[in-house]
Amino acid sequence: MNKPIIGITGAYVNHNQFMEGVYVHHDYHKTVAANGGIPVILPYINAELAIETMPLCEGIILSGGEDVDPLFYGEDPHPQLGPTTRERDSAEIAIAKYALENNIPLLAICRGIQILNVALGGTLLQDIPSQVKEPIQHSQKVTRSRDTHWVNIQKDSKLFQILNTEQLRVNSLHHQSINKVAKDLRVVAESSDGIVEAVEYIYPSTFTMGVQWHPESMANTNNQMNNLFVEFIKSCLKVTV
Repeated sequence: MNKPIIGITGAYVNHNQFMEGVYVHHDYHKTVAANGGIPVILPYINAELAIETMPLCEGIILSGGEDVDPLFYGEDPHPQLGPTTRERDSAEIAIAKYALENNIPLLAICRGIQILNVALGGTLLQDIPSQVKEPIQHSQKVTRSRDTHWVNIQKDSKLFQILNTEQLRVNSLHHQSINKVAKDLRVVAESSDGIVEAVEYIYPSTFTMGVQWHPESMANTNNQMNNLFVEFIKSCLKVTV
C-alpha cells in the first residue's frame, strides 16, 4: 500500500542571527509518520509557488504558529496582535483554497483553523483575553502535551464520529480564535466561554476539518487525538487510489 504524502505548512523561527527559517514542531511529522503518512514540510515563499506544490501532496496540514495579519480579513491591528508573517498568510490562504477546490483532505490545526476561516471570508478575534468577556485560559502554562480545558462537541458532527464523545479535554496554545465564522464552515465544538474550538466544511466531499487545539502533541498518549490523524490519513489514501 502506498503511503500518502502529507504536506505540513511551515512556521517561521529565528534561532539566532545565523539560523532562521521554516520551522515545524516535531510532533506534527512524528504523528503523521506514526500513522502511515510521509510528512513533507512546505516552506512559504509565495502563493503561486505554494499552489504549484499542491499536486505533490495527497493531504495538507495547516500547522500552528504566529498570528494572522488582519489585513487578510479587513481589520486594523489590535494592540495585542503578535508577530505576523504576511508571506506565510498569503501562501497558506492559497493552499487552503486550492485544497478545497480540488478535494484534497485538509486538517487545520490551531493557527490553521484561523487561516481556513479567513480563506473562506471569516474574521478573527485578535486577542481573546481583551476581546472576550470572562475568558478561560487558552494559552496554557504547562507542557504542550497536557490537556487543560474542556470542549463541547456537536453530536451530529464528523468530529464526534471520530472521537465518540460530546466532551473532550484538550491542550491550548493560542490567544487568537475565530470571530465571524465563514459561511461555508460549521462550528462543531466550543469551549465554555464560547470560543470556537472546531469547524467542518459544509460540503463534505472529503476530509476538511479545523481544530483550535494541538492534537499532534497529545496523540502519542491519547487514542482519541490519534484517531484524528488515523481518519485524516485514511482519507488521503482514498485520494491516491
